[in-house]
Amino acid sequence: MHFTRRNIGMIVAPLLALLVWILTPALEYQARLVATIMSFCLVFWMTEVIPLSMTAFLGVLIAVIFGVAEINTAFQNLGHPIILLFIGSFLLARSMTRHGLDKRIALFILSRPFFQQSLFRLFLGFSSISFLLSMWVSNSVTVAMLLPLIIGVTQLLSAEQGRGPAIYFLLGIAYSASIGGVSTIIGSPPNLIGVNYLAQQGIRLDFLQWMYLALPMSLSMYGLMLLYMRYFLNKCGYNRQSVQAYVAEHQRQKEKLRMGELVTMGVFVIAVVLWLSPGVLNLLGMEEAYTFMSTYFAESTVAVLAALLLFLIPPGQENQGRGTLTAEDLVKIDWDTILLFGGGMALGQLVVSSGLADMIGRNITTFVDPNQQALLVLVLVFLVLMLTEISSNTAIAITFVPIIIGVLQGLNLPVLYPVLGVVVACSMAFMLPVATPPNAIVYGSKQVPISQMVRIGFLLNLVATLLITTLVLLYMQL
Repeated sequence: MHFTRRNIGMIVAPLLALLVWILTPALEYQARLVATIMSFCLVFWMTEVIPLSMTAFLGVLIAVIFGVAEINTAFQNLGHPIILLFIGSFLLARSMTRHGLDKRIALFILSRPFFQQSLFRLFLGFSSISFLLSMWVSNSVTVAMLLPLIIGVTQLLSAEQGRGPAIYFLLGIAYSASIGGVSTIIGSPPNLIGVNYLAQQGIRLDFLQWMYLALPMSLSMYGLMLLYMRYFLNKCGYNRQSVQAYVAEHQRQKEKLRMGELVTMGVFVIAVVLWLSPGVLNLLGMEEAYTFMSTYFAESTVAVLAALLLFLIPPGQENQGRGTLTAEDLVKIDWDTILLFGGGMALGQLVVSSGLADMIGRNITTFVDPNQQALLVLVLVFLVLMLTEISSNTAIAITFVPIIIGVLQGLNLPVLYPVLGVVVACSMAFMLPVATPPNAIVYGSKQVPISQMVRIGFLLNLVATLLITTLVLLYMQL
């Protein structure tokens, strides 16, 4: 038998599941079975035996067959408001790509003389687009949008400098998207998972509250990443004239703003304003207005409303029979992530409802001194960050956030800030392609050797661990 990663997963998953079943006779039946299912799914996720979303479905299906979950309620999470938020924001991003708004934003920044001054400034231009876009659009979609443009520019640079600049630019947009994605609830799937699990504990975070806590983390990490990449880029040469020629050529090809771009931009601005409104009203102490907005214009409602507007509004006179988005665009969004989210949330709920999260939490509390908060937060953040390296960050968040909530409750520690730290850590894995969608996309370009990604990413992982831990402890003190 040829030992591919997939074949290894098919052998190891049932063996590990059997081992977990044998080693946990002290657990109640439901918790024991869920632990067995989760260990099986974790191996399937890590080795990608079948698509990630289908692994989540398989786990829930096994739970139904063995009586741990009821079929009527097992897949309820597929209709969860967060799923609608995903679909809406993916369709917004699709409209940007379809009408070329992403390339226009990138070329606008590239054409500024400031960014043409040096290789690092050029890198700053691209990475800042990636950082800012991924706050509002899924980080994977951001990188997918920027990739063709980056490859065009780096091929120009690589003709004179060899492969060096291309590697750093591609890693830079991937890292910036992951870092920027933690700033808002919709930027990265683990954020949504964390917010949902916290809501189950009665801790509600609106859009602005999340930004208030997460933006300092992402801005600090982005600054440190820039300093780190500058060290590598300073070793590469740079020809300003060739970049100016590239921009001039592409600017000539770009006609004036088309109606499709204007409609997309208008709908995007409306969505952002509605997403931020409840938080602003809350900040201003306008309780009635805040309650109204958060009830009738929740994040998911706004995302679906934005998507529907894009299907309704035609992109100009010549396209009256069609919307800015059409039926074909529905097929082109990332359904695997959407379904993984639904199935994964169902699995995560089983970890809680079966009592498994509570049991693991109680057991860990016997080894941990509640007074050693700094060590506990450091270990949790580092553990999740390194686990994310070998599995999808969405899968890790689904599996471990409820367990970590159980640990914190067992130690009578505040839940919000450590969970925030762990959720942010899920998006801060920089070493391997499987860790985050942006890493996978730039690795798929065949321009970045895995050895370079590991070497450059390892130090950033350590920096992220220390930064997140420091800010979480600071929040807990304040």
